Amino acid sequence: MTQLRLEGDIAVVAEASTGSQALRTFETVRPDVVMLDVDMPERSGLEVAEEILGAHPQQAVLILTRHARPGTLRHALRLGVRGFLGKDAEPAVIASAVIALADGGRHIDGELMTQALISDSPLSEREQEMLHLTLEGLSVAQISERLSLSAGTVRNHLSQAIQKTPEDTRQRAAEYARACRWI
Repeated sequence: MTQLRLEGDIAVVAEASTGSQALRTFETVRPDVVMLDVDMPERSGLEVAEEILGAHPQQAVLILTRHARPGTLRHALRLGVRGFLGKDAEPAVIASAVIALADGGRHIDGELMTQALISDSPLSEREQEMLHLTLEGLSVAQISERLSLSAGTVRNHLSQAIQKTPEDTRQRAAEYARACRWI
């Protein structure tokens, strides 16, 4: 954020260290562009984006991620996110994205967009989400609670996802899916 303050006419009006704090701050500040990290404590950037965009579909949201995956990009775009970049992007590129979003446009990392278009993942969006949460170390019960689904439904999705890989456990299936860039 410090480097972003040095770029052009951009004013950083608030910062938050957790997903929950980001939601509270958004409701108070209502910035032109919300910038979220996918890997935030308490609630992921995608969860925060989903809540914000559910209530304010025209809000400009820029997602930054250290682990840019085509599946994550597709999920973000379905939510209505208009900007998506790797955290390693140059400050000038991030500033350009913020300005584009503030002006009503989009800014998506070109390399990641190409990967998303050519991805041949056999996993459904829900299966990808389940495997991603498995990689975060969540148990079936925790996934069930986070997604407001029954444990049986979670197990069914995980079972279907496992069957689409050569692995026999959900953890190994999740690692395989990550290696294949499906999640």
